[in-house]
Amino acid sequence: MGLTRIRFAPMAALSWLLCLGAPAFSPVSALGVPALPFQTPTDPLPTPQEPVVVYLVRHAEKADDGTDDPPLAIAGRIRVQTLRTLLADVSLTHIHTTDWKRTRDTARPFAEEAGVEFAMYDPRELETLAAGIMDTPGHHLVAGHSNTTPRLVAALGGDPGGEIDELEYDRLYILVIKPGGSTVTTLLRFGEPYVEGRDFGLRSEPPRRGPRGGSREPR
Repeated sequence: MGLTRIRFAPMAALSWLLCLGAPAFSPVSALGVPALPFQTPTDPLPTPQEPVVVYLVRHAEKADDGTDDPPLAIAGRIRVQTLRTLLADVSLTHIHTTDWKRTRDTARPFAEEAGVEFAMYDPRELETLAAGIMDTPGHHLVAGHSNTTPRLVAALGGDPGGEIDELEYDRLYILVIKPGGSTVTTLLRFGEPYVEGRDFGLRSEPPRRGPRGGSREPR
C-alpha cells in the first residue's frame, strides 16, 4: 500500500493536532466518514498441540563395587559424554530418573545443561510416569534400567524391540508422541557397540549375573 497524505490549511492543521489528544477522538469520524461499530474479537483459533518427544536410555555402564547402588564405571562416564555430543542440539525441558546413583549420574549432565531439576520416578510405577509424560508437551529425557526402559517404551505406545541384555548399554529410543496418541519409535545405537559378554575391560571386574526371570529390581 502507498502512503496516504492529507493536506490542511494552517489553522485547520492546528485544530487537527488538538483533536488528536481529545478523548474519544476518531480520525475517521473527523474526516466525515461514519465510524464502523466496534466489534469484539472472535475467539482465537485453537493452538495446535505440540508433539511430545521422549529420549529413553538405560543408565550407562555401572561399576561393580560390591554394593547395591554402584556409581558409573569408567566406560559409563565415557558413554554419557558420547550421549551428550549426540543430543547437543536438543533443548531438553524435562529430565526423569530413578533414585539410583547410576541413573542420576547418567542424567545429571543433561539436567545441569538444561537448567532443570530431576523429576524422580518410581520404576515400579511406569504406567503413572508414562501418563504424566504424554500429558506434558516438550522434550523429555528418561534414564532407566535394562528391565524398565523397554517396558516404559511400550507404555508410551512405542516399540521396545525386545529385552535389553545385562551388558547392553548402547540403545537410545526416540519416541515422538503425536497429538491424538500415535507414537513413532526410532531406535539408535551410540558409543561402543554392544557385544554380548564383553565389557571392554573398563570395569573393576565382570558383573555378577543373577537370575533374570521376572525380576522387578532395576538393573
